[in-house]
Amino acid sequence: MIFERSLIREFSLVALAVVAVLLALILTRLLIMLLGQAAGGEVLPEAVIGLIAFGILTYMPVLLSIAAFVAVLLTLTRSFRDSEMTVWFTSGLSIAAWVKPVLRFALPIALVCAVLSLGIAPWSQAQSREYQRLLESRDEVSSVTPGVFRESRQADRVFFVDKLSERDDVVNNVFVQSTQGNRLGVMVAQKGFVETVENGDRFVVLLNGRRYEGTPGTLDYRTVDFDRYMLRIEPKEAKRDATPPAKSLGTMDLIADPTPHHIAELHWRIALPFSVVLMALFAVPLSFVNPRTGKSWNLVFAVLAYTLYNNMLSIFQAWTAQGKVPIWLGLWPVHFAVVAVIAFLLSRQMVSRRWFAFGR
Repeated sequence: MIFERSLIREFSLVALAVVAVLLALILTRLLIMLLGQAAGGEVLPEAVIGLIAFGILTYMPVLLSIAAFVAVLLTLTRSFRDSEMTVWFTSGLSIAAWVKPVLRFALPIALVCAVLSLGIAPWSQAQSREYQRLLESRDEVSSVTPGVFRESRQADRVFFVDKLSERDDVVNNVFVQSTQGNRLGVMVAQKGFVETVENGDRFVVLLNGRRYEGTPGTLDYRTVDFDRYMLRIEPKEAKRDATPPAKSLGTMDLIADPTPHHIAELHWRIALPFSVVLMALFAVPLSFVNPRTGKSWNLVFAVLAYTLYNNMLSIFQAWTAQGKVPIWLGLWPVHFAVVAVIAFLLSRQMVSRRWFAFGR
């Protein structure tokens, strides 16, 4: 029991370190990607922080699977390199003795992964799409910030306000540039505010200003001074997806509508917690280090095995969605193949140890 507790403690410390490193990488990747999309106008700047938070929840199931695999692999590899395994083998323990502490470490992580993949990750996907949809449905005036030039989504209007007045709903020194029918219009006003009339229409009201209107490159310009000028704010309806993607649907919704795409997504969500346990067990035979063949070959094989496993899961998910694999079968052939490989490698190492002890 003392040995198992120390081993699980070491597993946990390594897993926490792996999660921290992977989270930093994911945060950096999401931040660069979303900032690039925001600079290109594909994503609103206000949505970056929220989309990063939802993105982390989406990636967490896969991240936990990687962390469990790497934690077991590195810990047992270190035990082989430090000759701790030799001590345990000479005391009569086989490689199978490490299966129990690995399961005690992996099963709670698999449970957390199941909650994330079946419930929280789809919810975060749906909330991310809804959050982005609501932000895109806002009118341009709502996103105006004092001291910042803001362009409309249609690229036909630019707003600028200098500062807020003593009243929060009034701004000072307003600048508006618009283009209509190849004619450029520029308005400057001392003050401005938003007004809603009785029928519900909203207007930007500019006070004490001047409007310049004309065609660029010609002398056809006119100037109009005004005391009050009203610009109608065109309402932008928030559109909902007619067919939301399977990743953003709840697990019960997938079960209620058993199409091939939905069942393939359901198989993938179930596969994630299974992958935590299988990959943790797979790391036990892969952690074997033979000093004669070098100290890093097992890590190379482990990376290749994990990559092959995840790629096969993705391939079978695509085949299930396309109808090439029966929906009741799904991704289970990949899991059964991994179980067979794990059993073969463990039994092989146990038999080789027994033959070695018998020869001695």
